[in-house]
Amino acid sequence: MTSATRQPETPAPTVPLRLIATDLDGTLLRDDKSVSPRTVAALAAAEKAGVEVFFVTGRPARWMDVVSEHVHGHGLAICGNGAAVVDLHGGPGAHRFVKVRELARENALDAVRLLRDAAPGTVYAVEQTYGFHQEPEYPKLHMEIPDGLAPAEKLLAPGGVADDEPVLKILAYHPSIDPDDFLATARIAVGDRAAITRSSPSALLEISGPGVSKASTLALCCAERGISHEEVVAFGDMPNDVEMLTWAGRSYAMGNAHPEVLAAASGRTVANNEDGVAVVIERLLAERL
Repeated sequence: MTSATRQPETPAPTVPLRLIATDLDGTLLRDDKSVSPRTVAALAAAEKAGVEVFFVTGRPARWMDVVSEHVHGHGLAICGNGAAVVDLHGGPGAHRFVKVRELARENALDAVRLLRDAAPGTVYAVEQTYGFHQEPEYPKLHMEIPDGLAPAEKLLAPGGVADDEPVLKILAYHPSIDPDDFLATARIAVGDRAAITRSSPSALLEISGPGVSKASTLALCCAERGISHEEVVAFGDMPNDVEMLTWAGRSYAMGNAHPEVLAAASGRTVANNEDGVAVVIERLLAERL
């Protein structure tokens, strides 16, 4: 853990900063899921200085209320580890999907089958644009009531209960395997049929369409704005942030980050509970003066 008094390691800037991409849980948010006054002020200062801010998270759109009131300018967020770009301006319950990169059902069914074989005891949930379905054995990891209960194969089958809207990702949970071992096993078993990552401290994997990640969707959003990766600074703490931190011109691992994130980022800051994102934003904006 990085000390609260230690200053963040800051890579030397080579190009102007135009966009900030930040993860939420374990990064921008404190452990109590709040956004500190210091962080709110830093985000507002960045937008005022002409720097766009993108929230880039594994969360579904319906869990974005925690930051909806803090959006400025474009009001867009990348949700579901890159599976969706969402306009938050509508407020709670009125988010608009701008871009959807769905997981094809054939690929989803392949991933379910292959991971069941490789890690017996795995149970699944299906995350869609609006709906959430799960297997009966899937634990209550999320504070919500599922829209349907059925085996994943039935949920994903043509004409099944989850056949009315796109699948954004599959959640795979195992009750006893080490989380990092589970991730490695799943990636070998599923191969290129899907992108697999994790953001939870438990053995909970997030399975998306091939090539879908925070980084690839962020790259698309930046290309639409004429922003190069060198003009982006990114923040994260878990394996689902690694590609984004590697892609961005400058990147910061939180003081509470997973070892893979510490290795991937070009800089480090203090922990999420110590406002590590705000500390760096304040410094970067000061450098622009």
